[in-house]
Amino acid sequence: MSEILVVKLGGTTIAEQSQVLREVAAVARHRPVVLVHGGGKRITEWLERLGVPSRFEGGLRVTDAQSLEVAAAVLRGVVNSELVAGLRDLGVDAVGLSGVDGGLLIADRIPELGLVASVSGLRRDLLDAVLVGGQVPVVAPLARDADGIVCNVNADDAAAGIATGLGARQLVLLTDVDGVHDADGHKLDSLTVAEAEHLIATGVIGGGMVPKIRAALAALGWDGAEAIIADASADAALQRALTDPSFGTRITAARQARVGAA
Repeated sequence: MSEILVVKLGGTTIAEQSQVLREVAAVARHRPVVLVHGGGKRITEWLERLGVPSRFEGGLRVTDAQSLEVAAAVLRGVVNSELVAGLRDLGVDAVGLSGVDGGLLIADRIPELGLVASVSGLRRDLLDAVLVGGQVPVVAPLARDADGIVCNVNADDAAAGIATGLGARQLVLLTDVDGVHDADGHKLDSLTVAEAEHLIATGVIGGGMVPKIRAALAALGWDGAEAIIADASADAALQRALTDPSFGTRITAARQARVGAA
């Protein structure tokens, strides 16, 4: 398991991400970081301008050929370039990539969602080369399926696939909520795989949180790995996600036995 940190950001404007980018820049000076970004809100805004409706199933965007063109342009062109430029302004040698570049993300089509794919593997050579060079990869969630067709990929899924492929110890999914909540609306500081599956099965976790939880669970392939879901808008969000057990929701394979427990 490596000390590589994988961070997923949403795709809102660079001004809204400025605080988190400063934190990413600070962390990147001490440990390798891979930044994966989404762009759902920006894609929806552009589709609305073009008069194209957005449709979601299970928290995932249904993508046809027309909306894929917009998604690819927004993700790889607009959002990725903004984040790379923002990090470089902070003194970070950031490099913009997508899951298509170098065949980085290996993906399988989800037919019922159209031109959407889920990550099934990682060709890590390109990322390794960038990280060894002391640079920070900024990855847009696009990938080619088995037929070579470029597809949209949920950013949480892309981040989890990269974390798993790199053997990363920590995956941080920064979002617009403060974590996962129980049936009474209380935030949960921690979850195990079994507990998360139960909350999904009983409908306590639903909507767009389900793909996030599924991504978090997928990133727990290594002993000691953890995934953290936390609010990107909170002060010192990334630092607290990495150091404060009460901030956000930490997801692990199982609860660690307490020292001295019978």
